[in-house]
Amino acid sequence: MAKSKKRQRRRKHRGTQGGSVERRGRTSRPRSRAEARSQYRSQRASRLDRPPSWRSALTRALIATAVFAGIVFFVFRQPAEQAWTLVLFMFMLYVPLGYMTDSLMYRRRQRQRERQAQAAREAKAAGKAKADG
Repeated sequence: MAKSKKRQRRRKHRGTQGGSVERRGRTSRPRSRAEARSQYRSQRASRLDRPPSWRSALTRALIATAVFAGIVFFVFRQPAEQAWTLVLFMFMLYVPLGYMTDSLMYRRRQRQRERQAQAAREAKAAGKAKADG
């Protein structure tokens, strides 16, 4: 009997030498809306709890300066020497300003978290005193 010309699709072998087979699935997407919400909240909290760094301020300043340079060169059509001077000045201003803004927001968030923790401790102590008395 003659073989069919249609070839079957080959599947990738995903086993290891030890015999375990890893199944691929949707690993990046959460299963439910509540799970996605909790994952987002935890990622956001971990991002906001990181102290400010000069590296992040520098990166943000580079991006802002590039946008500013594009506006100065293409929209306002300034002469090159004058435009580069202005762009360099703005970069030197953006870096410390960005770091100070980050540190201000970080300290504010830390104070807010401390107040919430203090309120929770006081509520717990009041509940405990009420149960004892």
